[in-house]
Amino acid sequence: MEGRLVGKVAIITGAGRGIGAAIAKRFAAEGAKIVICDLLKEGLEETAAACPEGSTLSFPADVRKIEDMQAVADAALKFGGKIDILVNDAGITRSGGVANAVVDEWMDVIETNLFGPFYIMRAVIPHMMEAGGGSIVSISSLAGIRRMPEASAYSTSKSGLIGLAQSVAFDYGKYNIRSNIICPGLTHTKNVDLMAENMGKAQGLEKEKVLENMARYSPTRRLVPPDEIAAAAVYFASDESTTVTGTVLSVDSGAAIVDASVAGFDPHERLR
Repeated sequence: MEGRLVGKVAIITGAGRGIGAAIAKRFAAEGAKIVICDLLKEGLEETAAACPEGSTLSFPADVRKIEDMQAVADAALKFGGKIDILVNDAGITRSGGVANAVVDEWMDVIETNLFGPFYIMRAVIPHMMEAGGGSIVSISSLAGIRRMPEASAYSTSKSGLIGLAQSVAFDYGKYNIRSNIICPGLTHTKNVDLMAENMGKAQGLEKEKVLENMARYSPTRRLVPPDEIAAAAVYFASDESTTVTGTVLSVDSGAAIVDASVAGFDPHERLR
């Protein structure tokens, strides 16, 4: 069966690891030509090696630099002749509330998670307009619609990304440009594995038990597999969703519906 993205050209930021790498591999498997960018050169090489030969162009770039994002767009046009799809995945986090956050770190998160998507969309949208349309998929977070402790920069950036992406949907829908948002919950990436391992050492627990505890209060009791986020991105990028724009889709094992005040209450356990 022919792939759902055959004949399409996509740019994917943050494709050197985690969710971005999963999306890149899935897009290439679905037939797209992809331009992947990241600061992690080794990660880009690993992602490209997992994609069909000739399908991928790796472009080390810093999303915080407008000139880098213009260069990525130019490279995509040269590589594929057009730009059909953009995935905004590059993102970082730093801890800290408003009163105790390190200002330089706070700004770094905003520049990466919010300015980066603005820069690459600014470079890509004119080409999509000229070509008659395109699809933009922005990876926000459950933290973009809910709040996390000591994560003021991350939550602010991810909420802002939703607003930015919906503004694009509103302003450029008349040019057949769609812009949708995915909000992952806690996703089972290598970084989360490492975090669980470190937490386990501090708490005297096995990594698997820490991961189980992390997922405990979501309805499905599961962390989110990166491949499921990639599947949602394929839907938004493909011609199966031509009237879907401005949508915020939570891929979070149901975590968004949980009331934190009763998250620890399990009626089945109480009845035993």
